[in-house]
Amino acid sequence: MIYKTQTTYPLETVKAQLQDKAKALGFGVLGSYDFKELLKNRGFELTRDVTVYELCNPAAAHNALNNLPEISVYLPCKLSIYRENNMTVLATIGIEDMLSSTTVEEPLKEHLQEIFNNVRALMNSW
Repeated sequence: MIYKTQTTYPLETVKAQLQDKAKALGFGVLGSYDFKELLKNRGFELTRDVTVYELCNPAAAHNALNNLPEISVYLPCKLSIYRENNMTVLATIGIEDMLSSTTVEEPLKEHLQEIFNNVRALMNSW
């Protein structure tokens, strides 16, 4: 399941504010992928701006990877930002997909839910 939210803030405003807002919630931005530019450089024209950011909460990643290394396929957290129907859309993989893909003990499950709640708070901060 994809978790999505929308805002009326311009795409460039959201992208410009992302790093500071993420940091306030304990996340660092490890990198980003501007798919419009990446695909253009490979001969494919994308009609909309789509940028995917990699977010990491080091303490959460440490806990998750020590207890459940297969969760690494979902890390770092991905946050996609693009325009659709005159709105800026923020999207990520829902926590339900991560948790249903493997057996997760309750303390780790609660910790991962808390981290996802912070991702959701970030997405809803515009």
